[in-house]
Amino acid sequence: MNIVPWSLLALVSAMAAVAEPALTIYNGNFAVVRERIPLDLKAGVTPASYAGVTVHLEPDSVVLRDPAGKAAFRVLEQSYRADPISQGLLMSLNEGRVLDFVVRDPNGRESIVRGKVVRSGYVPNFGGAATYGQRFMATQAALGDGSAAGQPIIEVDGKLRFSLPGEPLFPVLSDDAILKPTLRWQIASDQAAHVDAELSYVTGGMGWEASYNLIAPERGDTLDLVGWVTIDNQSGRQFDEARIKLMAGDVNKIQPQQPGLVSWMPDARMTKGLGDAAVTEKSFDEFHLYSLPRPATLRNRETKQVEFLRATGVKTKTFYVYRGALLDGPRAYGWNPEMIRNDRDYGTQSNPKVWVMREFLNSEENGLGQPLPKGRTRFYRRDDADGRLEFIGENTLDHTPKNERVRLYSGDAFDVVGERRRTDHRLSNSNDQLEEAFEIRLRNRKTEAVEVRVEERLYRWVNWQVVDKSADFSKLDAQNIEFRVTVPPDGETVLTYRVRYSWK
Repeated sequence: MNIVPWSLLALVSAMAAVAEPALTIYNGNFAVVRERIPLDLKAGVTPASYAGVTVHLEPDSVVLRDPAGKAAFRVLEQSYRADPISQGLLMSLNEGRVLDFVVRDPNGRESIVRGKVVRSGYVPNFGGAATYGQRFMATQAALGDGSAAGQPIIEVDGKLRFSLPGEPLFPVLSDDAILKPTLRWQIASDQAAHVDAELSYVTGGMGWEASYNLIAPERGDTLDLVGWVTIDNQSGRQFDEARIKLMAGDVNKIQPQQPGLVSWMPDARMTKGLGDAAVTEKSFDEFHLYSLPRPATLRNRETKQVEFLRATGVKTKTFYVYRGALLDGPRAYGWNPEMIRNDRDYGTQSNPKVWVMREFLNSEENGLGQPLPKGRTRFYRRDDADGRLEFIGENTLDHTPKNERVRLYSGDAFDVVGERRRTDHRLSNSNDQLEEAFEIRLRNRKTEAVEVRVEERLYRWVNWQVVDKSADFSKLDAQNIEFRVTVPPDGETVLTYRVRYSWK
């Protein structure tokens, strides 16, 4: 984290950054880094360098400015190098030259073997900052003829070896060598000035995600909810005492894949009564921004977790959903309607599984009432016999605004099963009208009654009419209806309905 003249870059450490870094980390495995760096500008053009940016920096995202407005300057030229000195890089820089290699025998005695570096086998690691062309060229360099990817070739005594004969010894480093990923600038200024500049850039290799633990008693309709933020730093740099914000939402970001193609990334009640320990949240543009309460150090290749939500007594509801027809995806949603109409047996295969659904309202009255970022959700239930928690399922909670309902599938019921069969099928002689009748049996082997929401997709056609039914239903959308059925303890409930399709 140093600003130094180019000629002294390799060995001299100058002034450190004057303020702690600030990070805004996004769901899509990228972050915005902001930090203050000192610039001693002279009148005219000043060369400057900053060693300490990330390996996955996006060079064209860099912004260098004076937030105080003390000096007017502009960047004439910028370059980014992410190839810190390593054995592989030095081998590549010495291709075509003769080097000394130290060879040690089993007794530790050393001898010198001289060899010519025909090919280093070094493949640059461009990381997230690489363009497609850089990655393509690196891959081609590594593959070569496809049979010896990344292997060095050393000529020793007129013979070629596909390995290093020993530990290579290199000439001393030049002033142009770098030890960390480095930004370099040519900066034009009308007058000499000392500036505490702000450096901002987008980097890959850093992301965050939320996770939730939902804990329910063995019996009852409330739960306790604990939310965690997990931050993963794979950026190639450590951030000391950083101010951290987390952006929740589907932020659009272009990711290069191959030439000519890009992919578009779509990719609580906060803890109260703890003073500065609370994570704060606010609406920001079309997203939500969470701020950690105190600076944190993020080491490279470190995963750090912070509790950001804790709520108790959240009122919840458990119910069951039964979708009795086993339908393949494309045909179920209208693919080739002519085939669906004429396939007599389509939709007659029965699914016995009944889903367990858990639902709660994200409202202040229910102990929550703050936007919930997307994350993995685990369900636990407390065993009253010994007080221990047992894992009973998991799912993913999507980004949920306040005052919206959270509905999660946690698994299939063991003691509640369904059975669906078609009892009638009548196609008119003119082939423009069809009637089908179904019988749905729901069996409950629990000691208490349960509500089952029977969802039926009227998959034959968009023009339909339910002409007979044993219970009322709600129309969910153009082709889906729902019956709400109560099944008594250790009992069975039978639901029937008849639907008429018309192609007139």
